[in-house]
Amino acid sequence: MDAEAQHTERDRSSHPAVSEEISDTQGVEGRSRFALVDRVADRVPGGRISLTVLFCLLSLLLLTRFVIQPFQIPSGSMEPGLRIGDRVLVNKLAYRFGAEPRRGDVVVFDGTGYFGDADYIKRVVGVGGDHVVCCDRQGRIEVNGRSVDELTFLYPGNEPSEVPFDVAVPDGTLFVLGDHRGDSSDSRDHLGSPGGGMIPVGDVIGRADWIAWPLGHWTGLERADGYARVPAAAGPLLPGSSGREAVDGVHG
Repeated sequence: MDAEAQHTERDRSSHPAVSEEISDTQGVEGRSRFALVDRVADRVPGGRISLTVLFCLLSLLLLTRFVIQPFQIPSGSMEPGLRIGDRVLVNKLAYRFGAEPRRGDVVVFDGTGYFGDADYIKRVVGVGGDHVVCCDRQGRIEVNGRSVDELTFLYPGNEPSEVPFDVAVPDGTLFVLGDHRGDSSDSRDHLGSPGGGMIPVGDVIGRADWIAWPLGHWTGLERADGYARVPAAAGPLLPGSSGREAVDGVHG
C-alpha cells in the first residue's frame, strides 16, 4: 500500500497541471515586454516619463491629423451660434466613408483659390444639383422650390440676404453662407470669382460637431432643422434656369 501511494505521488509530480504551464508562459511574455520597455526607456533621456510623454504626443498628433481637429473662430460671421474665440472640434471622418455634406451642416474648408488662403467655417445651404434662390415673397431663402426657415440660427435682426441671388450648385460643390449674414464673406461675395463662389467637396476638412471652449459654451452642433424638408434636386440645373439670371459680384 505504501509503495502504491508513493507511486501515485510520483505520477502526480511528474505531470504538472496545464494551468500552471500557461501561467508560467504568460509570466515570461509579460516580463519580456517589460524588459523591452525598460531597454527603450534607458535609451530615452528622462526614462519612462519621457517615453510616456512621447507616446501621448504621438497619439494626439495622429488624433488631430486623422480624426478630430480643433479650430478657433476668428470672426463673428457665424454668430450667434459661434462666437469670436470659440474653439470648435471638427470631425474629420464625417465625410470620409461615402457620406457627403448635407444642407444645414456647419463645415470647415480650405478656401485656397476660392475664398482666400485660409480655412473657413460656414453653413451648407446648397449641395450639388441644388437651385438656391433669395428671396421668396416672405424674404426667405428657397432651395429646390422649398422655403427654408432659418430663424433658429440666423443672427437676430439679419435678413437671409440683403441682395437677391439665383444660383445652380454644380455637382461636387457646395454653396455656403455665414449665419451672421450682415458680417459674413461667403458664397454670395464670390459668385463672379473663379469657381463661382462654390466650394469643392474635396476641400472640406470636416464637420464642426462640438464647441469645446470656453467650457461655459460647451455644446454639440447639430444640423439645422430648417433644411430637413428640402426636396432632393430634380437634376442638373443651369444658373438662372428659373428665369432669373445669377447675380455676379454680390456683397453681403
